[in-house]
Formats: sequence, C-alpha cells, structure tokens
Amino acid sequence: MINHLKAILFDFDGVLADTEPLHWRCWSDTLAPLGVSISWENYQAHCVGISDREFLEQLGRISTPPRTLDELWPTYPLKKKLFRERATSGGLVTAEVKKLLNEVKHHPLAVVTSSSRTEIEPILQKEEILSYFGAAVYGDEVANLKPHPEPYLTALNRLGTTQGIVLEDSGPGKESARAAGCELIEVERASDVPRLLRQHLGLK
Repeated sequence: MINHLKAILFDFDGVLADTEPLHWRCWSDTLAPLGVSISWENYQAHCVGISDREFLEQLGRISTPPRTLDELWPTYPLKKKLFRERATSGGLVTAEVKKLLNEVKHHPLAVVTSSSRTEIEPILQKEEILSYFGAAVYGDEVANLKPHPEPYLTALNRLGTTQGIVLEDSGPGKESARAAGCELIEVERASDVPRLLRQHLGLK
C-alpha cells in the first residue's frame, strides 16, 4: 500500500534531541590535554551542522597557535567514545517528542543526520524511538554531507516518495532541505519541535 502522506524528515542534533551541549563538552574534554579549547558561543556560531572533520579543520585554524587537521584528528575516536558513553545514559529525547512521533507515525518518517551511525543509532535504540523511522540516513553513509541535497534525497528515496517536510536547526541542514525540494520547518530549539510540526500539519 502506498502512503500518500508527505514524509517527515528529522535532523537529529538540535531537533529530535538537544545534543549539541553534550557534543561540545565531549570535544572540550577530549581537546583540553592538547591545550585546545572552544567556547560554547563559538561552537554554536561555527560548528553546528558540519562534519567532525570540518569542525576540527575550523578549530585548528582559529587555535593559538594554529593546529593542523593531522594533529587534531587522532582525538576523534576518544570523542566518539565519550559521546557514546554519555549519550546512551538516556533522557536525551523528551517525552513530548516521543508523544509527537507516536502522533505522526502514519506518515513516512526518517532521521537524517551528519553524525555517524555508531553515534546516533544506539541513542535511538536507547530512547526506544528507532522503530518509528522507516529510514535513517547517517553521515558516514553518503558521499556528500549537508548542505548538499544528497542526505535528504537519499531519505526520500528510501521512503519511496519525492515529497517531504524537513525539521532543521542548522544553516547547512536548511540548505540541504531546500536543495532537495522539501518544505522546511526552521527550528531554533529542540523543545519547539512538537509545537512547530503540529502547527504545520494543522494538528491540535
């Protein structure tokens, strides 16, 4: 049976879950022994919605003294390990978001993230929401990350549709959604997602 309802595509970090502060703390703890630091303000302004490799390249350029990607990249496995340990303790996805997913489960749903499968899938499982999604597109599964349209086009293709509504908080993510021809709901805070999506769909 074909589902004629529009697909709803969720970014993960900052949309389904407010994980950016946790990413920042994990990077801060990982990089501190090297004498490299980044403020929360700088992280929010420059490092949300990009790949970890791009993040380290940017951070290296603004560090004093500047650091190369080759110097910083070896810290990535430790950061991933810290994030996985802390993120899978539960409580990252609110009860309100879980209720929303249950309300819209008759739509084709997907999660589309620039983070890797090993980072995000265990969280979706721990939060008991993975089963809601007919597709999941992770950053390590596509040739081109956001702002390229490939991640969202891949999700639409896996769901068997060409029409989607995207919830995104980052600049690159919004560009990706628009380039994929999707309707865009711009998110400032993860806590706004239930209200914004219900509004968009005309739900009470």
